[in-house]
Amino acid sequence: MKRYLILILFLCISASVTFAQTLRGTVTDAYTHEALAGVTICNSDSSSAMSKAFAKTNNAGKFEISTAGISQLKFVIIGYTNKIIDLKNGADDNGLSVAMEPSILDLQPVIVTASREKQPRREAPIAITQINATQIKDTKAAALYQLLNKVAGVYMVNLGNEQHTMAIRQPITYNALYLYMEDGLPIRPTGIFNHNSLYEINMSGIKDIEVIKGPSSSLYGSNSIGGAVNFITQGPPTGYAADLSVQGDNYHYKRVDAGGGFTSGKVGLYAGGYIAHQKDSWQDYSDFDKYSGNIKTTYEFDSATKLTTEASYNNLDTQTPGSLDSAHFYSRSYGSNQRFTYRKVNAFRASSRLDHKWNDKSSTFFTGFFRNNSTAQLPSYYISDVRDASGKYLSSNGQVNDLKFQSYGLLTQHRTDFDFLHSRLIVGAYLDDSPSSYYAQFLDIKKDLANNYYTNFTNTGKYIDQYKIRLFNTAAYTQYEIKPAEALRIVMGLRYDRVHYNLDNGLPVGQTKYKQQERNDFNIVAPKLGLTYDLGRNSGFYANYSVGFQPPETTDLYSSRQQVTLKQATFDNYEIGGWFSAFDKKLYAEISLYDLEGHNEIINQLLPDNTTQNENAGATRHRGIEYSLTYAPVQALTFRFSGTNAKHTYVDYSEVATNYATGQSYSINYNGKRMNNAPSWIVNSELTYKPFYLPGFRILAEWQHIDKYYTNPANTKTYSGYDIYNLRLGYDFKQDILKGAGIWFNVLNLTNKLYATTVTSNQYGDTYNAAPPRVFSLGISYSISKY
Repeated sequence: MKRYLILILFLCISASVTFAQTLRGTVTDAYTHEALAGVTICNSDSSSAMSKAFAKTNNAGKFEISTAGISQLKFVIIGYTNKIIDLKNGADDNGLSVAMEPSILDLQPVIVTASREKQPRREAPIAITQINATQIKDTKAAALYQLLNKVAGVYMVNLGNEQHTMAIRQPITYNALYLYMEDGLPIRPTGIFNHNSLYEINMSGIKDIEVIKGPSSSLYGSNSIGGAVNFITQGPPTGYAADLSVQGDNYHYKRVDAGGGFTSGKVGLYAGGYIAHQKDSWQDYSDFDKYSGNIKTTYEFDSATKLTTEASYNNLDTQTPGSLDSAHFYSRSYGSNQRFTYRKVNAFRASSRLDHKWNDKSSTFFTGFFRNNSTAQLPSYYISDVRDASGKYLSSNGQVNDLKFQSYGLLTQHRTDFDFLHSRLIVGAYLDDSPSSYYAQFLDIKKDLANNYYTNFTNTGKYIDQYKIRLFNTAAYTQYEIKPAEALRIVMGLRYDRVHYNLDNGLPVGQTKYKQQERNDFNIVAPKLGLTYDLGRNSGFYANYSVGFQPPETTDLYSSRQQVTLKQATFDNYEIGGWFSAFDKKLYAEISLYDLEGHNEIINQLLPDNTTQNENAGATRHRGIEYSLTYAPVQALTFRFSGTNAKHTYVDYSEVATNYATGQSYSINYNGKRMNNAPSWIVNSELTYKPFYLPGFRILAEWQHIDKYYTNPANTKTYSGYDIYNLRLGYDFKQDILKGAGIWFNVLNLTNKLYATTVTSNQYGDTYNAAPPRVFSLGISYSISKY
């Protein structure tokens, strides 16, 4: 009996010791609170024989290890700052909770936009940059341009009230040369591009932003020529989490953000959004309201199958003051020349994606999506003056218009890995059925000539345009990757697109130059060939050739204002680049050189009445170098320098002009001229300081430089460009009483510089889109979370 008692006692002691040495825990993103899968857990003592990896977290961010003889653990994953946890005071009754911060030093994170599959950046033969949650949190951006302009080669032009245009490997342009996506789905269909369309994004629900520079048409289709921007949305947090913030500035901008969610068993949910309001700002007639929100749910049937459903809604109602002439701009007189233009946007998107992992080498997803969008406006840029042959003023006119569309679509993709040359095959198909309608009515506008002020308007009821379009885009694509050597990866891609427009013209015969029924088809095969070579020690290079294409937009093809018939544009892209690290990974650098050759590129042409239309340029050339350097001499201090030097040239382009004195038309040849609105040097640089002695505090100093550029294709007029400086300070409380609270103070345009975000020229002078003077913004936030 005594022996049995001793045996039972021994087993109990052994069990208790084993239990004490078994550690369970959860690893999450410090800001989004989402589970991190694939985090490597190892002994923090590199000299120990047990420094090898113990385990990796599963899809739910969970792990379980034995900690016998270990006092500290190190948590490591690409794209995040390594985390060391002292086991003496790191765990509680619920196990160990580890929150990892995205690294702003690592230029080689895990990305998804290159192939719609998670992969290390070093395996993608393209120029791609990720703006991660740390940068988003530290910036506290009131508009997306404050984030995207940190990316080398990107200039997102602020047009006010979240309106914008873009310049990525292109001049500043309003044309459809960029693809904007949310979780890999285009937010608008091919043929219905809007240079402002990023106001249809919920900034509050963004986790990461990935920017591909250059054509990515072999995977994503049309318009992804200058670049593709993919907004990756926040997913359900592990456990539960919620956050709330309030901010405002000295020009009466006010905004409230809120979000939160949970994961319970197989179900996860996140919902968030913001309300923004502005009234009586620095610029006359620029009030606006925006309501934005999104929801995402996940359901895990098992470890191999997951359903993700999400929806977003954005409503924007804004006044549009228009641009300024030189007299008003340089006198800082920001009065509008009218008080009746507007833009009203309603944008709803929903999708449901089913992911299934067949085995470790094969997976498939199916996504069904829906869009419902309406953009109604009385645009300031369509207000024009009618003059006689001598240039004498006769009258003014404008238009009111409304573009609506609905989309029903499907995206599916399958991936299989093979042992042969460590290869991977990706095949996919895309279908987008987007019926749309558009009308524009003629306005008679009254003008006070003495004060150059448009006083009011009358809707004549006369239709300029009135049509419906059945827009149908079908595509199939494939991508094949091989690794003939350990360091070498070769990627080959091919995509076929058919874009079909079916016009139903609502204007009667005799009032339109178009047929009552008209069909237009655009077909393109877009190839890609690229390679990456890993030189080791966090260095390597890549090269690629790719083709981009752009069918004409429906509003250009069928607008009565359009005087020429547009052709489809194509682009050949040749690119090389590389990356390296130095000083024990304290310095990372990345560089890309490109040559983008445009054929029949669609150019925005300024007409004598100050309105615009598009036409094809025979050939254009875009050449440049993009570079980014990040250096952290000590852990508390980080310096980033991002820039691009580029030359954009007309190779074959001419315009028809009119001599008002004689009434004769003549041709102007611009071959060899620089393209207008194309800065040759763009820089964004930032210094970040997060002192050890004050955990939670940060200060960021930013410099933005836009070089001078020509404002007309004849290269006879220029804008000098600008330099501005921004300062951002913030503090996140770490103490128990205020833990989860934060405060920030931003100063934009620190020196109160007078500058314009874009300038255009016509025969009557220059017009300026004025940028805000010095802006002070203050915000507070509070967040809670439990894993």
